[in-house]
Amino acid sequence: MFSKKDFIKISEYLWEIPKSFRPDMQVPARVYASEKMLEDIFRDESLNQLINTTTLPGIVKYALAMPDIHEGYSFPIGGVAATKYPDGAISPGGVGYDISCSVRLLKSEYTEKEIRPYLDKLATEIQKEVPSGLGRGRQIKLSIEEINRILERGVPYLVEKGYGEKEDIENCEERGRMEEADASCISERAKNRGRDQLGTLGSGNHFCEIQKVETIFDEKTAEVFGLFKDQIVIMVHCGSRGLGHQIATDYIRIMMKAMPKYGIKLPDRELACVPFNSPEGQRYFKAMCAAASYSWSNRHMITHYIREAWKNVLGGKANLKLVYDVAHNIAKVEEHEVDGKKMKLIVHRKGATRAFPPGHPDLPEKYKGVGQPVLLPSSMGTPSYILVGQKEGKEAFYTTAHGSGRRMSRHAAIRRFSGGVVIQNLKQRGIIVKCHSLRGIAEEASGAYKDVEEVVEVIHQAGLSKKVARLTPLAVIKGE
Repeated sequence: MFSKKDFIKISEYLWEIPKSFRPDMQVPARVYASEKMLEDIFRDESLNQLINTTTLPGIVKYALAMPDIHEGYSFPIGGVAATKYPDGAISPGGVGYDISCSVRLLKSEYTEKEIRPYLDKLATEIQKEVPSGLGRGRQIKLSIEEINRILERGVPYLVEKGYGEKEDIENCEERGRMEEADASCISERAKNRGRDQLGTLGSGNHFCEIQKVETIFDEKTAEVFGLFKDQIVIMVHCGSRGLGHQIATDYIRIMMKAMPKYGIKLPDRELACVPFNSPEGQRYFKAMCAAASYSWSNRHMITHYIREAWKNVLGGKANLKLVYDVAHNIAKVEEHEVDGKKMKLIVHRKGATRAFPPGHPDLPEKYKGVGQPVLLPSSMGTPSYILVGQKEGKEAFYTTAHGSGRRMSRHAAIRRFSGGVVIQNLKQRGIIVKCHSLRGIAEEASGAYKDVEEVVEVIHQAGLSKKVARLTPLAVIKGE
């Protein structure tokens, strides 16, 4: 059992469990949190999972947790670990089942006042155009050949086919595809699960949300991002659906069997990993990259259908532009500074978002002067945030939180909250909810999540990313 006395306080918002805490720890474990939030983290197994992460072969500096940390599979959600390239570990559990689950933000030229009379119709039309629900797909199934093209060529391929525009490629992480993607590393079962799910929302905490820009904290950066007060924006949160889940399932099984071959022993089998440069490690990475390309393509097609809905309701002149799309379940090969030396690392971010600073070479040209847009959604009915990457984030491998983080499990939320009551409360606040499942609403009640204002304050004060704008929800289309 952990208590606060096990932590060394490094700063007001950073705490460390030293390497000496447990004999198998290779590096310390660090948690970004306020003192008040630290107490909340003791509720589940997430700290124990973070400490287990410090035992990964080749891990450098420390294992990190963002302030939205909560219990996950193997790694905690909100967990970050970087291992040495090319022979350090790669772990599917450090990426997660929903590979490249991401958030994207679309901006309009409309204000809330202009949109309010059409709000319910817009939400209804988006719900009609974008299927949601566990396992639910579109009526048309893509061929395996078409799926292979999407897995390897991603968003640029869809733009070639007439969906979206070139600006959608530029404003997407990795320009909407990972170079290393290889469809041959993915099972037929995984591909078949993805054939009818391109352009679909999924279930759980996934959503499309019509929001307004309520507050702007950084006028200069907001202007670069194309944001203004009372502007209508749309946030989309979803991932690689059944395809990504199947890839994770396949490779966790493969790695569990392969670990003895590489002499890897871990305190938790769920951490299953192999050396990055091993045959199994390379095949997983190429499959993961392909799933990431599929995931960006999924949100790209959702964007296409949202644009169609938007035009159906508002007319031909209506348009939506992509601000950015960034993943929070992914492993990347990146260059970072370790002990004063620049080196390549395999950075696992699970429920944690990349947050590159101004001038970083991987940013779109238009954002290089201010830094990477960071999109931080909250729970249903509570504010979301747009932030921007900062140079101070170097200490966290340029990583920040990806949301507010759960305080209670979905089962606990269902026992505690009534979906009907949640909808009624949101309606009284002027927030429209479109969801066919009352159970899904109860699972995602705001009371099941941490306070987003506290999470954002920690990452802002710690320098992981800086507040740009606060968004408030007007209509929520929920995954079911």
